Amino acid sequence: MKITEKDVTYVAELANLELTPNERVRMLHDLNSILEYIDRLNQLDTSRIEPMAQVADRYGVEAPENASRPGSDRFAYATRDDVKEGLRKSLPHEDAVKNAPETDGTFFVVPKVIER
Repeated sequence: MKITEKDVTYVAELANLELTPNERVRMLHDLNSILEYIDRLNQLDTSRIEPMAQVADRYGVEAPENASRPGSDRFAYATRDDVKEGLRKSLPHEDAVKNAPETDGTFFVVPKVIER
């Protein structure tokens, strides 16, 4: 399936983006290149490749030994126990709302950004 300039213009409008004519041409080329690459990948024989889900410790894959060291990608600053359980614990909801500039008690209150 080829992307047309009409498609690029339509999606840009949906995303509230103002693209210059040069940006539209570049976006058209980039999107079509991506789709062509996906078509090439779809031609590969993957019948002997085992399906997989996410590669993370919560799916039975061990986290790397350096996972708890600062700067070691997504597990940075996690404790070893956190890594064993999966990802680090989230900030408690009460603390997040307490630190918000404006809240209704449950949700963050943010200014409207869509003007259309």
